[in-house]
Amino acid sequence: MKKVGFILLISTLGLALAVAQRRSGWGWGRGAAGGGDTGYTYTEEGIPVNVDRVRTAREIASHSTGTPEWTNLPGFEKDVFTFVRVIYRRAPNSSGISYSSSPIGWITDFPDSDLNLSFRVQQVTSIHTDPNGRVLRLTDPALFDYPWIYMVEPGGLQLRDEEIPILRKYLENGGVLMADDFWGQKQWDNFERNLKRVLPERDFVELPMTNPLFHCVFDLKGPKNKLQTPNYRQGIRSLDPNNSDYGVTWEYYHDDYERDGNGAKDMHIRAMLDDKHRIMVIAMHNCDNGDGWEREGEEDGFFHEFSEKRAYPLGINLIFYLMTH
Repeated sequence: MKKVGFILLISTLGLALAVAQRRSGWGWGRGAAGGGDTGYTYTEEGIPVNVDRVRTAREIASHSTGTPEWTNLPGFEKDVFTFVRVIYRRAPNSSGISYSSSPIGWITDFPDSDLNLSFRVQQVTSIHTDPNGRVLRLTDPALFDYPWIYMVEPGGLQLRDEEIPILRKYLENGGVLMADDFWGQKQWDNFERNLKRVLPERDFVELPMTNPLFHCVFDLKGPKNKLQTPNYRQGIRSLDPNNSDYGVTWEYYHDDYERDGNGAKDMHIRAMLDDKHRIMVIAMHNCDNGDGWEREGEEDGFFHEFSEKRAYPLGINLIFYLMTH
């Protein structure tokens, strides 16, 4: 698999620009029937998406005032990094599935997070990015055209049997899967079960903060909980000294084996490595980077504390490191 080569130029300016966004709330239901990987589904703003026809993030309306637009020089349109979002099946609720894993699954934060992160990567570095993004199933032959793919809310993931050998081949041939935004032990266990079907001989290992991934562009300091981004609403509460959730950056209210919320308290960054210690799968557990990218413009405090200091530096580091190692 061919990887894009990058020469990185870091801007001395901070990530201080914002794109105004907003989205309506949604509740968790105990009766989620699963699915979402065919027919019609809906964004968090209630925008219908034809799952069988959608190809890019750009063709779907943003959650509010629009996402950034940019172009690349003629002749270099394909010499770019592309944010590729994976369409997957959300498992029906059962004893092993957390009912608070997103009922809309793969489409969470779409399309704003994809386009906002892509824009910020191009804005503050010399990495050129695809201004449209890409959406696909694991069974799409185009999968092998892209070295990096993204799954959001995989705590409710249910891989289909036909997807298992394809994903294995993709990962063994140099592709990387990033998983983001799932909380608690029950959601982790379901995600890990699915990935062990793909790579049964591999185990997840916790990446220490000394790993060069955390220092290749932005020099990120530990502990990892200082990099934790919660959903937008929890983030706002955590910044309010008058709120009972002041300082609480974890989503303690998810359905889990225990009701104390401790399974979601600590952020983990775990990876499956190949025999040469190359990252094949990287999982950001107990963290919602997607909201940090998607919601960057909704509230000034959230942007400065979570988007600017955590979600964007971590996302940019991750992309740069994985595309150059």
